[in-house]
Amino acid sequence: MTTAANTQSKSDIYTDITRQIIEAIENGTATHNLPWQGVSGLPLNVASKRSYRGINTLLLWLIGNRKGYTTPYWATFRQWLELGHPVRKGEKSATVVFWKQLAGSSGEDQSEPEAAENRGPVVARAYHVFNAAQVEGYIAPEITPLSETERDARAEAFFAGLPIRIEHGGTEAYYAPKADSVHLPEYRVFKDAEAYYSTLGHECVHATGAKHRLDRDLSGRFGSEAYAMEELVAELGAAYLCADLTLSKQPRLDHAGYIESWLKVLKGDPRAIFTAAGKAQAAVDWLRGPKGTAP
Repeated sequence: MTTAANTQSKSDIYTDITRQIIEAIENGTATHNLPWQGVSGLPLNVASKRSYRGINTLLLWLIGNRKGYTTPYWATFRQWLELGHPVRKGEKSATVVFWKQLAGSSGEDQSEPEAAENRGPVVARAYHVFNAAQVEGYIAPEITPLSETERDARAEAFFAGLPIRIEHGGTEAYYAPKADSVHLPEYRVFKDAEAYYSTLGHECVHATGAKHRLDRDLSGRFGSEAYAMEELVAELGAAYLCADLTLSKQPRLDHAGYIESWLKVLKGDPRAIFTAAGKAQAAVDWLRGPKGTAP
């Protein structure tokens, strides 16, 4: 078992992680279930008490779902050992990745590669983490689930507080760039609250891309696939938001048509999923406010 962080070439990390994401997407294409759908809660480092971000959130969701882990708590081999809960023999780790500023540049490890690279030269560092289900003697803190009424009230308060105009009516959900407004059908037409709020979150993530907000333009990077990649950013961002709001991300069949485009881009560009996850995290950070506080 590895007890310390490994430094790998960025190309190796991009390729390995992208392969895992592609496999997970391909495995769910028949039912349109994507690896970030149906998750509950953000993965959390049990030692630092901080949530994982960006691509690491997606990776740990993917692995947790595949392994059937029921807790969101993760830590390195050494962190678990220091907490008095050694990893059981034979357990396999999950890989998360951070970008470390090289000597002469400032900044701590970043979980979004673009954020780190904007500060100067960086090196990719892979960390190996284990879930609470893989260690000895750890009893996860009991989490009292919110009632549906409490969850809905929390979500309502969050979206009502956004500086984005939200209008209801019609039969389609979309963000209108010229009007700078989000449009949704009436609440009553959705099959349940989770479907409503995940759709609302998706469209609000689109709204963060406006020039006077994050000025997100993917056309230079992805060309004709920019629209599909913007949809991927919105899908991931909605999943992050729903996890914060203790809502499950609902599958959206209307996005099934994008899956082929996503796979095409991911297979041709190992950095694409990192970019999408990083842009989604930036969108959610903007929606949560300047301090990035959870809703």
